[in-house]
Amino acid sequence: MSGLAVDLITREYPPHVYGGAGVHVNELSKVLADHAEVTVRAFDGPRTEAELAKYERATANGSLKVRGYSVPTELSDANAALQTFGVDLQIARDVDADIVHSHTWYACLAGRLASQLHGIPHVITAHSLEPFRPWKAEQLGGGYKLSSWAEKDAYESADGVIAVSAGMKKDILTAYPAVDPDKVFVVHNGIDITDFTLPAADADAWKVFDRYGIDRNAPTLLFVGRITRQKGLPYLLDALGVIDPSIQVVLCAGAPDTKEIADHVRSQFAHLNETRGNVIWIEEMLPHEQLVALEHGCDVFVCPSIYEPLGIVNLEAMACGLPVVASATGGIPEVVVDGETGWLVPLEQMRDGTGTLLHPDDFVHDMAAAIEEAFSDPDRARARGEAGFARARDHFAWASIAQRTMDVYEKVLGGFND
Repeated sequence: MSGLAVDLITREYPPHVYGGAGVHVNELSKVLADHAEVTVRAFDGPRTEAELAKYERATANGSLKVRGYSVPTELSDANAALQTFGVDLQIARDVDADIVHSHTWYACLAGRLASQLHGIPHVITAHSLEPFRPWKAEQLGGGYKLSSWAEKDAYESADGVIAVSAGMKKDILTAYPAVDPDKVFVVHNGIDITDFTLPAADADAWKVFDRYGIDRNAPTLLFVGRITRQKGLPYLLDALGVIDPSIQVVLCAGAPDTKEIADHVRSQFAHLNETRGNVIWIEEMLPHEQLVALEHGCDVFVCPSIYEPLGIVNLEAMACGLPVVASATGGIPEVVVDGETGWLVPLEQMRDGTGTLLHPDDFVHDMAAAIEEAFSDPDRARARGEAGFARARDHFAWASIAQRTMDVYEKVLGGFND
């Protein structure tokens, strides 16, 4: 498919990345540029010349260009969903490619309109689904109905949908039964192991331990994630209250969805700090090198998510050699192998799209027990961490994921031109 032009549309792109979707698009764009002419069209405004020099490049068989878009001034005080649509309209106008590939609901409308406007196929990568995140209404208000409409229309009209896990494919077909199953392709998220090796954590990066008063000699549990209901942080905080207090806990948790959940977590943390102690909360988003140092310096990673299409944070932890304690939901069991690379915690959830736990106390109890077990045998934990590193390296390499994505493009273009 030499000479193929692909426009990737995304809410997040460096230097404005706050979640797994942004990490995904950043890495995917780099490897796709070895196969095609790639233009990333992203939110958060035009990038500086220095940033463009860092991200843009030419390759033997393609190239990577970046274009940033701002919210129209006329919508500066509008609902967040309307602001998103304002950016989408600008992007749809500018798309100039053989195929348009959107990521998350933020970009779906742009992809859908660009497909209609320019007569090109539209591919969507499903990182999450609005019907399974009803709590987003707390953040978007009435805008949640708009985001849900844009996503539904885009999925049902898409020429191809990429699911980041088999679990996500099942969710797509449950949420949107009108989608043709033959148009849904499973292509996992990836990991670049070289980004998480020790050399990436330079001497200054290791200072993160001193900066936050983290004892490098203490057995340490690490959580990394946004403060949102889907990440299950409140359940983890409850579990921490009953585990051995000698286990040091580091919580890298920021970017709350709403003031209400931020206040709830802050109240939980204050109580935990008073009754248990030995918990360090890092609210800022750490630079990559410091996060890598932190992951290499801790002993066990924990992911208590109640909704997780794949869980790229688990892959990143595994790339640093950490064993993982994670909830057995969504695509997580496709990454974390119970008894081999970590511990999976069972949970029963309502099947009404909310993901509400049927037995939250049992989940908290089982999460605490799994954490205790992970720290009970350091040699076993290290062995599972080594197995996790090997699994991340061997099964989730970006180069192979780029090829699988190109294969999807070929199938979609073949069907589109028939």
